[in-house]
Amino acid sequence: MPTATLLPFTNTPSRKSASPSAFRLTEKFILLLVFSAFITLCFGAIFFLPDSSKLLSGVFFHSSSVEADTKTGTDSNGSIHGADSDENKLTRIRKDHEKALSEAKDTLQKRPDEIQREIQNEKEKVQKNVDVSRGGGDGNSLPKINFHKPPGAIGREPSDQETKEKRAKIQEMMKFAWDNYKQYAWGVNELKPVSKQGHSSNLFGSIQGATIVDALDSLYIMDMQDEFKAATDWVEKSLNFNVNAEISVFEVNIRFVGGLLSAYYLSGEEVFRKKAVELGEKLLPAFNTPTGIPWALLNIKSGIGRNWPWASGGSSILAEFGTLHLEFMHLSELSGKPVFAEKVMNIRKVLNRLDKPQGLYPNYLNPNSGQWGQHHVSVGGLGDSFYEYLLKAWLMSDKTDEEVKKMYYDSIQAIESHLIRKSRGGFTYIAEWKGGLLEHKMGHLTCFAGGMFALGADGAPDEKTGHQMELAAEIARTCHESYSRTTLKLGPEAFRFDGGVEAIATRQNEKYFILRPEVIETYLYMWRFTHDPKYRQWGWEAVQALEQYCKVNGGYSGIRDVYASHPSHDDVQQSFFLAETLKYLYLLFSEDDHLPFEHWVFNTEAHPLPVIRKDVKKPEV
Repeated sequence: MPTATLLPFTNTPSRKSASPSAFRLTEKFILLLVFSAFITLCFGAIFFLPDSSKLLSGVFFHSSSVEADTKTGTDSNGSIHGADSDENKLTRIRKDHEKALSEAKDTLQKRPDEIQREIQNEKEKVQKNVDVSRGGGDGNSLPKINFHKPPGAIGREPSDQETKEKRAKIQEMMKFAWDNYKQYAWGVNELKPVSKQGHSSNLFGSIQGATIVDALDSLYIMDMQDEFKAATDWVEKSLNFNVNAEISVFEVNIRFVGGLLSAYYLSGEEVFRKKAVELGEKLLPAFNTPTGIPWALLNIKSGIGRNWPWASGGSSILAEFGTLHLEFMHLSELSGKPVFAEKVMNIRKVLNRLDKPQGLYPNYLNPNSGQWGQHHVSVGGLGDSFYEYLLKAWLMSDKTDEEVKKMYYDSIQAIESHLIRKSRGGFTYIAEWKGGLLEHKMGHLTCFAGGMFALGADGAPDEKTGHQMELAAEIARTCHESYSRTTLKLGPEAFRFDGGVEAIATRQNEKYFILRPEVIETYLYMWRFTHDPKYRQWGWEAVQALEQYCKVNGGYSGIRDVYASHPSHDDVQQSFFLAETLKYLYLLFSEDDHLPFEHWVFNTEAHPLPVIRKDVKKPEV
């Protein structure tokens, strides 16, 4: 087959023009130039010749600025429309045209990276204006506040010499944990004390410094002034929330927001207030759901949220969305912006509209439908701090929030009726409820409930104060027993009351100890309300076990099996060990005037926040 047939568009010597009269390429080019010149001349005459004004007035004067002048009857210079009106308009058009051409020339002469930078700057200005209009900002627009330190930020020395020495020992433990973190993991979230390097959890995304922020108030409370100053300097210079990463709203709130708020109320350092409000504003997009129930996870750059994929068909978790109230109410107090309080009060409205099975709150709630997920109820993991915050929201309101008070005591009544049981050996425990069936297991996390019952006993209805204190003491005894029955005298993650065992972990994945604080927390509350010396004794037993089995060369580590004769370390010094465990131990051996409960409420990460007095004047924006 000939090549010309295969390639019909190939130039060959025999190929001819379609018409003998067709123009050559050079002739076409010359004609195009002439035509372009003619068009340019015509448009130039329209725009620049003085006699063209009448033509322009009938065709081009439809801009918004000219329309505005027409409505007022004057031009932009204030003159009455008359013979020179069209000429003035033409002059403005010429100036605008020349300005646009000049700006275009200047822009085209810049490098591409300069143009891109200018575009980005303009976008940031627009976004900043949008943030301000929505009530957001960068923390620089905060109202001025006359700071008054609440009572009890610094307490008296213990009067008893033995108690003073024990408290000094706990301060020594705090210094050892802090110094090793500073040496091996400074600026990273947590410390790996065995391998002596930093450890970062995906709970915080790319936000760093969890141990620093979590430990701020502990350092202040223990009068570790040099360490507190170093931590403050790091927060001011290095704590950065402008990260493109997904974080746990719950964990970032209780550790970072709570830690910053507490540090502000203790020290009065303005940087902590500024950072707390800045971070709080970045968490607000988590509430952008059909019901206002926040997502568990949030990308704090894009504002896109989602829930844990394992959580009952995309549900939000009770202990997570129910553990924002204390911090967000204080964010509104310190920022003068009601949006924070409005978000958490809406959560309460959603919950109050729902029916509660047997008066109980299931652990899962769908943020889209506003309906419960699986009917799984727990006072331990997934549910615990929701109940804690019901009580503490009432206390933090200076006992004026009657709605949340009723929610708390109604829920406690349902828990006592359906979850609290007594074992054959006489141990009171709190089981878990799954679709109407009880699982006779109690988690280490659940052991906080002894302290909660004690804290709420005074406000209990129908003269149930004594009963609530008895219940608190029984829970404290059960949790202490879970420690006593291990080889290392440290409590397991969960323990059971079935199959002939009591207060013992029977599954391998429940035998670990990660430096948790809940048992010590209950000892503190029981000591404050009863002054029974056994609670200090039990606390000191825990100190001795921590020193003997958890202390390593580079800090304090969790243990994989508390029933093993030789500890196997998990190589993580949790930030809450400094924030909670050591703080509760220190306060257990302090006088009652150090952070007194009538003036302070602890968030679920042991960060003390002051009671909001109704007679205190609000800041003016």
